[in-house]
Amino acid sequence: MADTWVFDFQDGDATDKAALGGKGAALASMTQADLPVPPGFTITTDACRSYQQQSVFPDLMWKQVEEAIGRLEGLTGKEFGSSENPLLVSVRSGSAVSMPGMMDTVLNLGINEQARVGLARVTGDDQFAWDSYRRFVTMFGEIVLGVAPDRFEGAVKATLDMNGCDTPGNLPADALSGLVDRLKAIVYGQSRHEVPDDPFEQLRLTVGAVFDSWSNKRAQDYRNLNGIPHTLGTAVNVQAMVFGNSGPTSGTGVAFTRNPTTGEAHLFGEFLPDAQGEDVVAGMRTPLPIDHMAETFPEAYGQLLEIAGRLETHYGDMQDLEFTVENGKLWMLQTRSGKRTGRAAVKIAVDMAASGLIDERQALQRVSADQLEQLLHPLVDPAVEVEVIGVGLPASPGAVSGQIVLTADAAVDLSEAGTPVILVRHETNPDDFHGMVASRATLTARGGVTSHAAVVARGMGKSCVVGCSNMRVDFEKGLVRFDNVVLAAGDWITVDGNTGRVMAGQVATIEPETDEDFDILMGWADSHRKLGVRANADTPEDASEARRLGAQGIGLCRTEHMFFGEERIAAMREMIMAPNEVARREALAKLEPYQTADFEGIFTAMDGFPVTIRLLDPPLHEFLPNEQDLARELTDLKLRLRLLNGLDDIDRLLEEIHDREVVIAQVQRLAEENPMLGHRGCRLGLTYPEVTEMQARALFTAAVRCVDRGITVMPEVMVPLVGFEPELRTQAELIRSVAEEVFLYHGLRVEFLVGTMVELPRACLRADELATVAEFFSFGTNDLTQMTLGMSRDDSSRFLPGYVQRGVLPADPFQTLDIAGVGELVRIGVERGRGQRADMKIGVCGEHGGDAASIAFCHDVGLDYVSCSTYRVPVARLAAAHAALA
Repeated sequence: MADTWVFDFQDGDATDKAALGGKGAALASMTQADLPVPPGFTITTDACRSYQQQSVFPDLMWKQVEEAIGRLEGLTGKEFGSSENPLLVSVRSGSAVSMPGMMDTVLNLGINEQARVGLARVTGDDQFAWDSYRRFVTMFGEIVLGVAPDRFEGAVKATLDMNGCDTPGNLPADALSGLVDRLKAIVYGQSRHEVPDDPFEQLRLTVGAVFDSWSNKRAQDYRNLNGIPHTLGTAVNVQAMVFGNSGPTSGTGVAFTRNPTTGEAHLFGEFLPDAQGEDVVAGMRTPLPIDHMAETFPEAYGQLLEIAGRLETHYGDMQDLEFTVENGKLWMLQTRSGKRTGRAAVKIAVDMAASGLIDERQALQRVSADQLEQLLHPLVDPAVEVEVIGVGLPASPGAVSGQIVLTADAAVDLSEAGTPVILVRHETNPDDFHGMVASRATLTARGGVTSHAAVVARGMGKSCVVGCSNMRVDFEKGLVRFDNVVLAAGDWITVDGNTGRVMAGQVATIEPETDEDFDILMGWADSHRKLGVRANADTPEDASEARRLGAQGIGLCRTEHMFFGEERIAAMREMIMAPNEVARREALAKLEPYQTADFEGIFTAMDGFPVTIRLLDPPLHEFLPNEQDLARELTDLKLRLRLLNGLDDIDRLLEEIHDREVVIAQVQRLAEENPMLGHRGCRLGLTYPEVTEMQARALFTAAVRCVDRGITVMPEVMVPLVGFEPELRTQAELIRSVAEEVFLYHGLRVEFLVGTMVELPRACLRADELATVAEFFSFGTNDLTQMTLGMSRDDSSRFLPGYVQRGVLPADPFQTLDIAGVGELVRIGVERGRGQRADMKIGVCGEHGGDAASIAFCHDVGLDYVSCSTYRVPVARLAAAHAALA
């Protein structure tokens, strides 16, 4: 019903995650399966969305909440606010898409002085009752009334010191009583609001605060990072409290049905005796491995194993479980699909398919493109000597180096300035999220592998080490101590999330090798995808690596990258400085052997696969020295001239001055106000056809030599920046003419194609005309995006992040294709090109060729292949399979 805002766990539709949120749906499912779940109810995401729009609870919602509390009292035999047998509840968020740690939770709600007395009477433990009250006041003050957590720290520390205790949970009852009074005073002093005694008022304010937490900064940052819609809203789950901190026969834990780092099929997690859940997640105490629970709580552990197996089979996926043991009895608080590393995702998918729990198609869809990319994270080079200064728990893989930063804001500031950083904290909390996003890795002194830092880092695929127990952080002095080693903010360290090691300085890393599970998954992906996957590669070495990673050819070989070696750039500059065609041809003759050798190496590496070679594209001034550098050199030479007396030195300096002046004059002559729209691409080939001739001759000579050696070559010659059919026709005729000369000379022919890089809006609109000449199209979406949006990919980085954050754009258009604008031009180009030439081969070779969302569009629009950077080839293969299976 549209006006039903609240569902008891036993009545909710366990399949309706959109309304109940993931947590609410899972609690309903477990309750209805007769698992040991504390009773409770869920306030729907519809209520949250209404609240977000109207700033008040929707009609009838609060009445339904009060009625649900009444039913909860009946189920538990307890009464809200009672001094005899009080009902305390937890209030937790839960959106349709898991966002661990991003929104708010309040525990022990319903406690006041009267209920505290009742709790002490029922449990026979006055200390426990006071500790529960302390926890509630702290959480309510922070979450609901907005008191900064550090405001409580002084009072807590003073009480601990006075009583010689290390944690608040160890304080005696009389000390806790005084501490609660001080915490209440701090709450009032900071917020000008009392902590209410009325449990229903506590609940009303807390439900509003959890709804509000949907819009907090860390939650919005998380959704932006993970592409989660901001319109979903969160449900609120109100559940009877069970107490893991009620004594030595109690405890709390987090477990995964498989190892979320490696994917191994065994229960993995942590357990903390005599503690509540936030003690584990917040990293306030370092917990024990879950195996220790088998020794201290064997009956509950056996039940947990049985339930874990049932839940994994039911959901067909690795589960993340939260549970509490209260006086020896196991209670399940949550199950959800567990966050995992890329390596674990692949192993779990392959193993579950092998066991028949899921099929091959499901296995492919269980591994995201981002997770697969994590498999390519670097490892510490084992041949390098390292100085290990600390060892913690390996929470998320990858070995990275960076400069130490001690705050999330500092991480963002330095990262935006281009400095690689590693965020170092005692432990992280949700307010550190933006700093973790900006950092290459996170390192904490406390916490376990299910702490906030570990879960968030794994979800982002960033390296993380937690629980580095010999590390001490002095935020005031900006120092980090590892036993006798003292480092400062700004010093370099290396964090190895594969082993848990922390090393001083920058350490060399190597790319990891893939395993059999990876190969199996990639084989499945290749059998399902329709799109071909090629690589952008400019050297024989890059081509060989691309082939190893599964590339089916080269989609973009940028010939200009071959001119930047020391000898080559000298010949290239000689060609640019040449006063006439004869001198230009002489310089080009020096470049031709280099080009021929490079092409021959690439053809050899890609034996049997197509290689698309783009002719010279950038403006010529890019190959000349920087004008400002030349001007400084000229000034220095002139100053030295004034100080010299020897005629020989004067003559030499005058000659150098003349040379610099000639180069400066040429740089100034070639300079353009907007070189991206200037004399480049096919325009250079039309102005200087001898450049095109040289490149074509080198290309076909290399092809003939390879064929003569038994290598199968499939050259595709690509003319860049074409906007008009005559531009392409002129260049194509020249290319084919040179090809005939080479073939006649060698007495051997090679099949080849001539096509164009479609990177101008006009080329898309007039694709039918271009297709009368071109035998293939390759969309250069980098430049096409610039030309269509009127945005420089270099300069727009200053404002594009703000555009994405404010929702002006759904994503950075240079990372994910602007489907509505640029994509529409691609669609037009495909339709009109194939309307003229039905068998037209069409691909994409911009950076979008390695982006999963853009690859899905390429599949939908009917392209033949995508081409991406070498190390994204496996990602593109998987994304292409996802597109085919969607």
